[in-house]
Amino acid sequence: MRVVVLGAAAGGGFPQWNSNAAGCRRARAGDPVARPRTQASLAVSADGKAWTLLNASPDLRQQIEQTKVLHPNGGLRSSPIASVVLTGGDVDAIAGLLTLRERQPFGIYATARVHEVLDANPIFEVLSREIVQRHLVPLEQPCQIGGLSIELFAVSGKVPLYLEGGRTPDIEENDQTVGAAVSDFTGTLFYIPGCAAMTPALAERLRGAGLVMFDGTLWRDDEMIVAGLGPKTGARMGHMSISGPGGTLVAFEGLGVRRRILIHLNNSNPVLLDDSPERRAVEDAGWEVAFDGMELTV
Repeated sequence: MRVVVLGAAAGGGFPQWNSNAAGCRRARAGDPVARPRTQASLAVSADGKAWTLLNASPDLRQQIEQTKVLHPNGGLRSSPIASVVLTGGDVDAIAGLLTLRERQPFGIYATARVHEVLDANPIFEVLSREIVQRHLVPLEQPCQIGGLSIELFAVSGKVPLYLEGGRTPDIEENDQTVGAAVSDFTGTLFYIPGCAAMTPALAERLRGAGLVMFDGTLWRDDEMIVAGLGPKTGARMGHMSISGPGGTLVAFEGLGVRRRILIHLNNSNPVLLDDSPERRAVEDAGWEVAFDGMELTV
């Protein structure tokens, strides 16, 4: 199985369009240790010909142009993109679907809750249902997509921001926020770009895994508050932090995951900077930090 990281950043990308914070200034100025990143998405393929996207970020058009294996290679209008699997209904997971509106056949695979989000918004009808098939994927039932077995499973999360309705949402574990286990005969990739907590069930699922790409949104829970960038903690946004007693580094200790990669990194996260002490800390703990164009073989 081939894997290409199309984007590694959280919503807004890095640099974020309206951020004048130090890290974003460095990325915008071309500092080589502050590598820009688009919003999180993967492309996976069993044969290197037909590709499945894991989430369709708002940066999808740019990501396609930057990724040769996704360029048209058949008729006058063609695409190696055969399917899109969605792990949630957040803007940074679904907005890129609108980029794929030029009557190109592909399939959309998602849980009932995420399909409800698409069905409720008529703008997504620009993807003609005669051309773009929508497939319901029940939790914990592997389905065959493009030569790969893909299983969606619940992780802790919350409703998308635009559905909060001004209230503080509950952290829930159901089909609104999911991880994906992508497998072929060579192995399994776990892709979990958003997760509010490491539950016992999730820990057991990941125990001994060969490759996990996991939510790396914030380094510390109060990161955005301390930096003066916003009023919300990571927990309020539905994301674990990397550091701290309830953080990702601690949560993965003892699970025996052979390769661990942080993805979906917020522009405020110092781990994005190659020369930061936080980057050294995650690398010393055996983690890698995803970047756009990163290629993996499972």
